[in-house]
Amino acid sequence: MDDARWLEQAWREFGEAERAGASSNPRIMAMFRDAGRPDVTRDEVAWCAAFVGACLERAGLRSTRSLLARSYLKWGDALPKPCIGAIAVFSRGSDPSQGHVGFWLGETDEAIVVLGGNQSNAVSVALYPKSRLLAVRWPAAAQTAVQPSVQSGNAAFERALAHVLEMEGGYTDDPHDPGGPTNRGITLAVFAAWKRLKLSDANRAALIRDLKEIDPATVREIYRKRYWNTGHCAELPPALAFMHFDAAVNHGFGTAIRCLQEAVGADADGEIGPETRAAVARTPLNTALANYASIRKRRYRALPHFWRFGRGWLRRVETTLERARVLLTETVPQTPLPTEGDTDMTAIQSNPKWWGHSVTIWGTIVTILSTVVPALAPVTGIDVSGDLVQNAGEQVVDTVQTVGTLIGTLMTIYGRLRATKPIALGLFKVR
Repeated sequence: MDDARWLEQAWREFGEAERAGASSNPRIMAMFRDAGRPDVTRDEVAWCAAFVGACLERAGLRSTRSLLARSYLKWGDALPKPCIGAIAVFSRGSDPSQGHVGFWLGETDEAIVVLGGNQSNAVSVALYPKSRLLAVRWPAAAQTAVQPSVQSGNAAFERALAHVLEMEGGYTDDPHDPGGPTNRGITLAVFAAWKRLKLSDANRAALIRDLKEIDPATVREIYRKRYWNTGHCAELPPALAFMHFDAAVNHGFGTAIRCLQEAVGADADGEIGPETRAAVARTPLNTALANYASIRKRRYRALPHFWRFGRGWLRRVETTLERARVLLTETVPQTPLPTEGDTDMTAIQSNPKWWGHSVTIWGTIVTILSTVVPALAPVTGIDVSGDLVQNAGEQVVDTVQTVGTLIGTLMTIYGRLRATKPIALGLFKVR
Protein backbone atom coordinates (compact mmCIF):
# COMPACT_ATOMS: atom_id res chain seq x y z
CA MET A 1 0.00 0.00 0.00
CA ASP A 2 1.33 3.48 -0.90
CA ASP A 3 2.50 5.84 1.82
CA ALA A 4 -0.10 8.35 2.98
CA ARG A 5 1.69 11.31 1.43
CA TRP A 6 -1.26 13.56 2.30
CA LEU A 7 -0.29 13.28 5.98
CA GLU A 8 2.68 15.54 5.29
CA GLN A 9 0.22 18.20 4.19
CA ALA A 10 -1.95 17.54 7.25
CA TRP A 11 0.88 17.94 9.77
CA ARG A 12 1.84 21.26 8.21
CA GLU A 13 -1.49 22.63 9.44
CA PHE A 14 -1.20 21.22 12.96
CA GLY A 15 -2.27 23.79 15.56
CA GLU A 16 -4.13 26.07 13.14
CA ALA A 17 -7.31 27.22 14.91
CA GLU A 18 -10.37 29.37 14.36
CA ARG A 19 -10.08 33.00 15.35
CA ALA A 20 -12.44 34.65 17.78
CA GLY A 21 -14.59 37.53 16.56
CA ALA A 22 -15.26 38.60 13.00
CA SER A 23 -11.85 37.70 11.55
CA SER A 24 -11.06 34.28 10.08
CA ASN A 25 -7.85 32.27 10.05
CA PRO A 26 -6.43 32.60 6.50
CA ARG A 27 -4.98 29.09 6.70
CA ILE A 28 -8.44 27.64 7.31
CA MET A 29 -9.86 29.74 4.49
CA ALA A 30 -7.13 28.31 2.24
CA MET A 31 -8.37 24.83 3.16
CA PHE A 32 -11.86 25.69 1.93
CA ARG A 33 -10.37 27.05 -1.29
CA ASP A 34 -8.11 24.07 -1.93
CA ALA A 35 -10.94 21.65 -1.13
CA GLY A 36 -13.00 23.20 -3.91
CA ARG A 37 -15.11 25.65 -1.91
CA PRO A 38 -13.69 29.15 -2.50
CA ASP A 39 -17.19 30.53 -1.94
CA VAL A 40 -16.87 29.99 1.83
CA THR A 41 -15.81 33.24 3.52
CA ARG A 42 -15.95 32.43 7.27
CA ASP A 43 -14.05 29.89 9.33
CA GLU A 44 -17.20 29.34 11.40
CA VAL A 45 -18.43 26.99 8.69
CA ALA A 46 -17.57 23.49 9.92
CA TRP A 47 -14.34 22.50 8.23
CA CYS A 48 -13.33 18.94 9.13
CA ALA A 49 -14.14 17.81 5.56
CA ALA A 50 -12.43 20.90 4.12
CA PHE A 51 -9.27 20.00 6.04
CA VAL A 52 -9.25 16.43 4.72
CA GLY A 53 -10.11 17.60 1.21
CA ALA A 54 -7.37 20.25 1.14
CA CYS A 55 -4.72 17.78 2.30
CA LEU A 56 -5.73 15.26 -0.36
CA GLU A 57 -5.85 17.87 -3.12
CA ARG A 58 -2.45 19.27 -2.16
CA ALA A 59 -1.06 15.75 -2.38
CA GLY A 60 -2.40 15.43 -5.93
CA LEU A 61 -5.60 13.45 -5.17
CA ARG A 62 -9.11 14.53 -5.96
CA SER A 63 -11.21 14.81 -2.81
CA THR A 64 -15.00 14.73 -2.63
CA ARG A 65 -14.93 18.55 -2.75
CA SER A 66 -17.81 18.55 -0.32
CA LEU A 67 -18.17 20.02 3.16
CA LEU A 68 -20.06 16.96 4.34
CA ALA A 69 -17.99 14.59 6.43
CA ARG A 70 -20.10 11.65 5.31
CA SER A 71 -19.31 12.34 1.67
CA TYR A 72 -16.18 10.25 2.31
CA LEU A 73 -18.26 7.15 3.02
CA LYS A 74 -18.26 6.42 -0.73
CA TRP A 75 -14.85 7.92 -1.55
CA GLY A 76 -11.99 5.63 -2.59
CA ASP A 77 -11.98 2.00 -1.42
CA ALA A 78 -12.97 0.44 1.88
CA LEU A 79 -10.09 -0.87 3.97
CA PRO A 80 -10.48 -4.28 5.61
CA LYS A 81 -7.79 -3.29 8.11
CA PRO A 82 -7.08 0.35 9.09
CA CYS A 83 -3.64 1.86 8.64
CA ILE A 84 -1.94 5.16 9.38
CA GLY A 85 -3.23 7.93 7.14
CA ALA A 86 -6.50 6.24 6.22
CA ILE A 87 -9.59 8.43 6.06
CA ALA A 88 -11.81 7.65 9.06
CA VAL A 89 -15.48 8.68 9.00
CA PHE A 90 -17.48 8.95 12.22
CA SER A 91 -21.08 9.57 13.21
CA ARG A 92 -21.98 12.63 15.21
CA GLY A 93 -24.96 12.60 17.51
CA SER A 94 -28.17 10.89 16.49
CA ASP A 95 -28.60 12.72 13.19
CA PRO A 96 -27.73 10.29 10.35
CA SER A 97 -26.60 13.19 8.15
CA GLN A 98 -23.99 14.60 10.53
CA GLY A 99 -20.49 13.30 10.99
CA HIS A 100 -16.80 13.90 11.39
CA VAL A 101 -13.85 12.93 9.20
CA GLY A 102 -10.11 12.86 9.80
CA PHE A 103 -6.95 10.82 9.33
CA TRP A 104 -6.38 7.57 11.25
CA LEU A 105 -3.23 7.62 13.39
CA GLY A 106 -3.82 4.61 15.64
CA GLU A 107 -6.17 3.18 18.25
CA THR A 108 -6.55 2.29 21.90
CA ASP A 109 -8.83 -0.39 23.33
CA GLU A 110 -11.86 1.88 23.13
CA ALA A 111 -10.95 4.82 20.89
CA ILE A 112 -9.40 5.81 17.60
CA VAL A 113 -6.63 8.41 17.43
CA VAL A 114 -7.45 10.96 14.74
CA LEU A 115 -5.53 13.85 13.19
CA GLY A 116 -8.25 16.15 11.98
CA GLY A 117 -9.55 19.66 11.48
CA ASN A 118 -12.29 21.36 13.48
CA GLN A 119 -11.42 19.23 16.51
CA SER A 120 -12.03 21.70 19.35
CA ASN A 121 -11.99 24.25 16.51
CA ALA A 122 -8.39 23.49 15.56
CA VAL A 123 -6.20 21.02 13.67
CA SER A 124 -5.35 18.62 16.46
CA VAL A 125 -5.06 15.00 17.52
CA ALA A 126 -8.12 13.68 19.33
CA LEU A 127 -9.71 10.41 20.44
CA TYR A 128 -13.05 9.23 19.05
CA PRO A 129 -15.02 6.25 20.39
CA LYS A 130 -14.85 3.16 18.21
CA SER A 131 -18.63 2.94 18.46
CA ARG A 132 -18.87 6.06 16.30
CA LEU A 133 -16.68 4.74 13.46
CA LEU A 134 -18.63 4.37 10.20
CA ALA A 135 -15.93 3.60 7.64
CA VAL A 136 -12.20 3.60 6.91
CA ARG A 137 -11.30 4.53 3.33
CA TRP A 138 -8.19 4.63 1.16
CA PRO A 139 -7.66 6.22 -2.29
CA ALA A 140 -8.63 3.94 -5.14
CA ALA A 141 -5.82 2.85 -7.45
CA ALA A 142 -6.98 5.24 -10.17
CA GLN A 143 -7.05 8.12 -7.72
CA THR A 144 -3.55 7.39 -6.51
CA ALA A 145 -2.23 7.28 -10.08
CA VAL A 146 -3.75 10.46 -11.50
CA GLN A 147 -6.51 12.48 -10.01
CA PRO A 148 -4.89 15.92 -9.81
CA SER A 149 -6.72 18.85 -8.28
CA VAL A 150 -7.31 21.92 -10.39
CA GLN A 151 -5.58 23.90 -7.65
CA SER A 152 -2.27 22.14 -7.26
CA GLY A 153 -1.89 19.00 -9.32
CA ASN A 154 -0.62 17.98 -12.72
CA ALA A 155 -2.95 20.29 -14.65
CA ALA A 156 -1.51 23.41 -12.99
CA PHE A 157 2.07 22.20 -13.43
CA GLU A 158 1.66 21.20 -17.07
CA ARG A 159 0.07 24.55 -17.92
CA ALA A 160 2.85 26.49 -16.19
CA LEU A 161 5.50 24.29 -17.82
CA ALA A 162 4.07 24.87 -21.29
CA HIS A 163 4.30 28.61 -20.70
CA VAL A 164 7.90 28.43 -19.49
CA LEU A 165 9.01 26.27 -22.42
CA GLU A 166 7.42 28.75 -24.80
CA MET A 167 9.27 31.62 -23.13
CA GLU A 168 12.61 29.81 -23.01
CA GLY A 169 12.76 28.44 -26.53
CA GLY A 170 15.45 26.02 -27.74
CA TYR A 171 19.22 25.80 -27.44
CA THR A 172 21.20 29.03 -26.99
CA ASP A 173 24.77 29.90 -26.04
CA ASP A 174 24.92 33.69 -25.93
CA PRO A 175 28.32 34.90 -24.66
CA HIS A 176 26.54 37.67 -22.72
CA ASP A 177 24.28 35.19 -20.90
CA PRO A 178 25.81 34.26 -17.51
CA GLY A 179 23.90 30.96 -17.68
CA GLY A 180 26.02 29.82 -20.61
CA PRO A 181 24.77 26.98 -22.85
CA THR A 182 21.05 26.55 -22.25
CA ASN A 183 18.41 24.33 -23.82
CA ARG A 184 14.68 24.69 -23.13
CA GLY A 185 15.56 26.91 -20.18
CA ILE A 186 17.89 24.37 -18.55
CA THR A 187 21.43 25.64 -18.15
CA LEU A 188 24.49 23.45 -18.51
CA ALA A 189 25.27 23.80 -14.79
CA VAL A 190 21.76 22.70 -13.80
CA PHE A 191 21.92 19.80 -16.24
CA ALA A 192 25.27 18.65 -14.85
CA ALA A 193 23.97 18.86 -11.28
CA TRP A 194 20.90 16.84 -12.32
CA LYS A 195 23.21 14.13 -13.64
CA ARG A 196 25.21 14.38 -10.40
CA LEU A 197 28.33 15.44 -12.23
CA LYS A 198 30.75 18.22 -11.49
CA LEU A 199 31.11 20.39 -14.58
CA SER A 200 34.71 20.48 -15.79
CA ASP A 201 36.70 21.11 -18.94
CA ALA A 202 36.99 17.36 -19.38
CA ASN A 203 33.26 16.65 -19.54
CA ARG A 204 31.96 20.01 -20.79
CA ALA A 205 31.76 19.05 -24.48
CA ALA A 206 29.97 15.77 -23.73
CA LEU A 207 27.48 17.47 -21.42
CA ILE A 208 26.71 20.14 -24.01
CA ARG A 209 26.02 17.40 -26.56
CA ASP A 210 23.68 15.65 -24.12
CA LEU A 211 21.99 18.94 -23.21
CA LYS A 212 21.21 19.61 -26.88
CA GLU A 213 19.55 16.18 -27.09
CA ILE A 214 17.73 16.31 -23.74
CA ASP A 215 14.43 14.41 -23.92
CA PRO A 216 11.04 15.90 -22.90
CA ALA A 217 10.62 13.52 -19.96
CA THR A 218 13.90 14.68 -18.41
CA VAL A 219 12.98 18.32 -19.02
CA ARG A 220 9.64 17.81 -17.26
CA GLU A 221 11.25 16.01 -14.33
CA ILE A 222 13.90 18.69 -13.82
CA TYR A 223 11.32 21.45 -13.88
CA ARG A 224 8.97 19.64 -11.52
CA LYS A 225 11.53 18.71 -8.87
CA ARG A 226 13.95 21.64 -9.07
CA TYR A 227 11.49 24.50 -9.54
CA TRP A 228 7.84 23.48 -9.04
CA ASN A 229 8.38 21.40 -5.89
CA THR A 230 11.25 23.38 -4.41
CA GLY A 231 9.39 26.63 -4.99
CA HIS A 232 6.27 25.25 -3.20
CA CYS A 233 4.19 26.14 -6.26
CA ALA A 234 1.57 23.47 -5.53
CA GLU A 235 0.69 25.25 -2.28
CA LEU A 236 -0.29 28.46 -4.09
CA PRO A 237 -3.48 29.48 -5.91
CA PRO A 238 -3.19 28.59 -9.63
CA ALA A 239 -2.67 32.16 -10.85
CA LEU A 240 0.04 32.91 -8.32
CA ALA A 241 1.66 29.50 -8.87
CA PHE A 242 1.84 30.32 -12.59
CA MET A 243 3.75 33.56 -11.94
CA HIS A 244 5.91 32.03 -9.20
CA PHE A 245 6.99 29.05 -11.29
CA ASP A 246 8.07 31.29 -14.17
CA ALA A 247 10.04 33.43 -11.74
CA ALA A 248 11.68 30.39 -10.14
CA VAL A 249 12.92 29.26 -13.54
CA ASN A 250 14.18 32.66 -14.64
CA HIS A 251 15.50 34.06 -11.33
CA GLY A 252 16.21 30.85 -9.38
CA PHE A 253 13.83 29.39 -6.81
CA GLY A 254 15.50 31.12 -3.85
CA THR A 255 15.14 34.57 -5.39
CA ALA A 256 11.62 33.74 -6.55
CA ILE A 257 10.55 32.83 -3.00
CA ARG A 258 11.84 36.18 -1.74
CA CYS A 259 9.99 37.96 -4.55
CA LEU A 260 6.80 36.14 -3.58
CA GLN A 261 7.26 37.07 0.08
CA GLU A 262 7.83 40.71 -0.77
CA ALA A 263 4.77 40.70 -3.03
CA VAL A 264 2.47 39.57 -0.21
CA GLY A 265 4.11 41.52 2.61
CA ALA A 266 5.87 38.64 4.38
CA ASP A 267 9.44 38.65 5.68
CA ALA A 268 11.71 37.85 2.74
CA ASP A 269 13.71 35.08 4.39
CA GLY A 270 13.64 32.66 1.44
CA GLU A 271 11.68 30.02 3.37
CA ILE A 272 7.96 29.42 2.79
CA GLY A 273 6.43 28.77 6.21
CA PRO A 274 3.20 29.55 8.09
CA GLU A 275 3.77 33.33 7.96
CA THR A 276 4.23 33.35 4.19
CA ARG A 277 1.23 31.06 3.65
CA ALA A 278 -0.92 33.30 5.83
CA ALA A 279 0.25 36.39 3.93
CA VAL A 280 -0.59 34.72 0.61
CA ALA A 281 -4.04 33.76 1.89
CA ARG A 282 -4.93 37.30 3.00
CA THR A 283 -3.52 39.17 -0.02
CA PRO A 284 -5.92 39.68 -2.95
CA LEU A 285 -4.55 37.73 -5.89
CA ASN A 286 -4.72 40.68 -8.27
CA THR A 287 -2.61 42.68 -5.84
CA ALA A 288 -0.13 39.85 -5.30
CA LEU A 289 0.32 39.34 -9.04
CA ALA A 290 0.80 43.06 -9.76
CA ASN A 291 3.32 43.36 -6.92
CA TYR A 292 5.18 40.26 -8.05
CA ALA A 293 5.44 41.55 -11.63
CA SER A 294 6.74 44.93 -10.45
CA ILE A 295 9.35 43.29 -8.22
CA ARG A 296 10.57 41.12 -11.07
CA LYS A 297 10.90 44.11 -13.39
CA ARG A 298 12.85 46.01 -10.74
CA ARG A 299 15.26 43.10 -10.29
CA TYR A 300 15.78 42.79 -14.04
CA ARG A 301 16.58 46.49 -14.41
CA ALA A 302 19.26 46.18 -11.72
CA LEU A 303 21.16 43.44 -13.59
CA PRO A 304 24.35 44.44 -15.48
CA HIS A 305 23.27 42.67 -18.68
CA PHE A 306 19.84 44.31 -18.78
CA TRP A 307 20.98 46.23 -21.86
CA ARG A 308 21.21 42.95 -23.75
CA PHE A 309 18.18 41.01 -22.55
CA GLY A 310 16.06 43.63 -20.80
CA ARG A 311 13.40 44.10 -23.46
CA GLY A 312 12.75 40.35 -23.66
CA TRP A 313 12.67 39.98 -19.88
CA LEU A 314 10.12 42.75 -19.43
CA ARG A 315 7.99 41.33 -22.24
CA ARG A 316 8.15 37.92 -20.54
CA VAL A 317 6.89 39.36 -17.25
CA GLU A 318 4.02 41.14 -18.99
CA THR A 319 3.01 37.97 -20.84
CA THR A 320 3.21 35.92 -17.66
CA LEU A 321 1.11 38.48 -15.76
CA GLU A 322 -1.50 38.58 -18.50
CA ARG A 323 -1.84 34.79 -18.58
CA ALA A 324 -1.88 34.53 -14.79
CA ARG A 325 -4.74 37.02 -14.61
CA VAL A 326 -6.74 34.84 -16.97
CA LEU A 327 -6.50 32.08 -14.36
CA LEU A 328 -8.17 34.31 -11.77
CA THR A 329 -11.49 33.51 -13.41
CA GLU A 330 -10.88 29.77 -13.17
CA THR A 331 -13.02 28.05 -10.57
CA VAL A 332 -12.83 24.60 -9.06
CA PRO A 333 -15.87 22.36 -9.79
CA GLN A 334 -18.12 22.79 -6.79
CA THR A 335 -20.69 20.73 -5.02
CA PRO A 336 -23.83 22.65 -4.10
CA LEU A 337 -24.31 23.89 -0.56
CA PRO A 338 -25.99 21.20 1.52
CA THR A 339 -29.77 21.15 1.49
CA GLU A 340 -32.03 20.55 4.46
CA GLY A 341 -31.99 16.85 3.65
CA ASP A 342 -28.20 16.71 3.86
CA THR A 343 -27.48 18.21 7.26
CA ASP A 344 -28.53 20.68 9.89
CA MET A 345 -28.24 24.31 8.86
CA THR A 346 -27.57 27.24 11.11
CA ALA A 347 -27.61 30.58 9.32
CA ILE A 348 -24.59 32.71 10.12
CA GLN A 349 -25.92 36.19 10.75
CA SER A 350 -23.92 39.34 10.18
CA ASN A 351 -24.35 40.42 13.82
CA PRO A 352 -22.15 38.83 16.53
CA LYS A 353 -23.44 35.51 17.80
CA TRP A 354 -24.44 34.94 21.42
CA TRP A 355 -21.43 33.72 23.40
CA GLY A 356 -23.33 30.66 24.65
CA HIS A 357 -23.71 29.45 21.06
CA SER A 358 -19.97 29.71 20.40
CA VAL A 359 -18.41 26.27 20.16
CA THR A 360 -15.01 27.95 20.58
CA ILE A 361 -15.94 29.25 24.03
CA TRP A 362 -17.56 25.99 25.12
CA GLY A 363 -14.57 24.05 23.83
CA THR A 364 -12.27 26.26 25.90
CA ILE A 365 -14.44 25.75 28.99
CA VAL A 366 -14.46 21.98 28.52
CA THR A 367 -10.70 21.89 27.99
CA ILE A 368 -10.11 23.88 31.19
CA LEU A 369 -12.50 21.73 33.20
CA SER A 370 -11.01 18.47 31.92
CA THR A 371 -7.60 19.68 33.06
CA VAL A 372 -8.41 21.50 36.30
CA VAL A 373 -11.10 19.28 37.84
CA PRO A 374 -9.01 16.08 37.88
CA ALA A 375 -6.10 18.05 39.34
CA LEU A 376 -8.27 19.14 42.28
CA ALA A 377 -9.27 15.56 43.09
CA PRO A 378 -6.62 15.01 45.79
CA VAL A 379 -7.74 18.21 47.55
CA THR A 380 -11.50 17.74 47.28
CA GLY A 381 -11.53 13.97 47.66
CA ILE A 382 -13.70 13.70 44.55
CA ASP A 383 -12.28 11.45 41.83
CA VAL A 384 -13.40 12.81 38.46
CA SER A 385 -11.49 11.76 35.35
CA GLY A 386 -10.63 14.08 32.47
CA ASP A 387 -12.39 11.75 30.07
CA LEU A 388 -15.60 12.01 32.06
CA VAL A 389 -15.48 15.81 31.98
CA GLN A 390 -14.63 15.76 28.27
CA ASN A 391 -17.55 13.46 27.43
CA ALA A 392 -19.92 15.58 29.50
CA GLY A 393 -18.61 18.70 27.83
CA GLU A 394 -19.21 17.26 24.36
CA GLN A 395 -22.80 16.58 25.33
CA VAL A 396 -23.17 20.18 26.50
CA VAL A 397 -21.77 21.45 23.22
CA ASP A 398 -24.13 19.24 21.23
CA THR A 399 -27.05 20.45 23.35
CA VAL A 400 -26.11 24.10 22.88
CA GLN A 401 -25.81 23.63 19.13
CA THR A 402 -29.13 21.79 18.93
CA VAL A 403 -30.98 24.45 20.93
CA GLY A 404 -29.32 27.20 18.94
CA THR A 405 -30.27 25.52 15.68
CA LEU A 406 -33.90 25.16 16.81
CA ILE A 407 -34.11 28.81 17.87
CA GLY A 408 -32.44 29.95 14.66
CA THR A 409 -34.81 27.90 12.53
CA LEU A 410 -37.90 29.23 14.36
CA MET A 411 -36.65 32.81 14.03
CA THR A 412 -35.97 32.29 10.33
CA ILE A 413 -39.50 30.95 9.74
CA TYR A 414 -40.98 33.83 11.75
CA GLY A 415 -38.91 36.36 9.86
CA ARG A 416 -39.91 34.93 6.50
CA LEU A 417 -43.60 35.19 7.45
CA ARG A 418 -43.20 38.87 8.29
CA ALA A 419 -40.70 39.90 5.65
CA THR A 420 -41.77 41.80 2.58
CA LYS A 421 -38.59 40.74 0.79
CA PRO A 422 -36.86 37.36 0.74
CA ILE A 423 -34.34 36.92 3.52
CA ALA A 424 -30.75 36.40 2.26
CA LEU A 425 -29.15 33.62 4.26
CA GLY A 426 -25.46 33.52 4.89
CA LEU A 427 -23.24 30.47 4.85
CA PHE A 428 -24.44 27.35 6.58
CA LYS A 429 -23.03 25.56 9.58
CA VAL A 430 -22.22 22.14 8.18
CA ARG A 431 -20.86 19.11 9.97
